[in-house]
Amino acid sequence: MHAPIYTDKELFQLISEGDETAFRKLFHAYVPQLRPLVMHVTKTASITEDIIQETFLRLWISRDKLIDIENPRSWILRIVFHQSFSYLRRQAIHHKAMDTMATDSESDNSTEETLAYTAMVQLIGNAVQQLPPQAKRIYLLSREQGLKIPEIAAKLFISPSTVKNSLVRSLQSIRKYLEASGHLIPAFLIWLLKL
Repeated sequence: MHAPIYTDKELFQLISEGDETAFRKLFHAYVPQLRPLVMHVTKTASITEDIIQETFLRLWISRDKLIDIENPRSWILRIVFHQSFSYLRRQAIHHKAMDTMATDSESDNSTEETLAYTAMVQLIGNAVQQLPPQAKRIYLLSREQGLKIPEIAAKLFISPSTVKNSLVRSLQSIRKYLEASGHLIPAFLIWLLKL
């Protein structure tokens, strides 16, 4: 007799009720898909495994909220990419601190990187300034204050889908602005913006 085949939405429903078998099924279905994506971002096998474990730990801890998730795949991918880019941010901070402590002979390269980074940040700032007022407010709440979509929606008295749509449009607009300025965006970031 064959085991029943469930959709991700059905698995989310079962997991929300505490079904560990459904959780294992989801885990085993997604890990092979997530591993190459995370590895592409982090370039480190051990970090990749940590991020995947953390993603599913968050999923299990938040299982009471899973019933409200309409698109489980997008939700899982969003957590994975958030974890991956949080790791990259921490690494960048670490590297920047190490660069600061570098010897004078290495400071020329560090200065070049700092200038490139500063130019990119300025370009992004310019792109953000060109967003419509509401889109700019939503983007800044998300990126500068770190608020999640439901928190932004509650703060601005708008629907979460309006916030999400606005963020997607803003990111696309920023990407186009950067590309028009001659900065190429890595393919995996472009793919992420289409989620």
